[in-house]
Amino acid sequence: MKSYEVIRQAVDEPGVKAVAAALKVSPALVYKWCEPAAEREDPDQSGAKNPLDRVREMYELTKDIRLIRWLCNSAGGFYVANPIPELRKSLDETIFGETRAMVRDFSELLDEITESIEDDSKIDQEEADQIRQKWEDLKAILERFVISCEKGHYGGKK
Repeated sequence: MKSYEVIRQAVDEPGVKAVAAALKVSPALVYKWCEPAAEREDPDQSGAKNPLDRVREMYELTKDIRLIRWLCNSAGGFYVANPIPELRKSLDETIFGETRAMVRDFSELLDEITESIEDDSKIDQEEADQIRQKWEDLKAILERFVISCEKGHYGGKK
């Protein structure tokens, strides 16, 4: 599904005018977000680059997964990358590599908590944010591992 189609469906229920008013933009701009973005080669297209395309571009420029994680967290969930089986490695190498990564990430989470407490016996907001990032890393690798198991990437049923 294209980004403009997602936006078109999302604004359908509350209505373009209500969304525009809440975002303090013109309804015409929201209508443009609901169309394919105008490209230099096709001046007849009237769409504007929408917020979803802009966030995707920011991610592509920075490669900073925190952008995507923040959006997912705002929606009440979290981001997990699709698992890609490593065909060049043996089953043992893959599983042990994954489990080592899980243990490493768990250790990093515990280290972050320990360091936060040791300096002043409390966890401030900046330290909590660092703990959150380590937790997100750990959740993502564990979920990716479970999905890989379910998809049979480790020799199980496909």
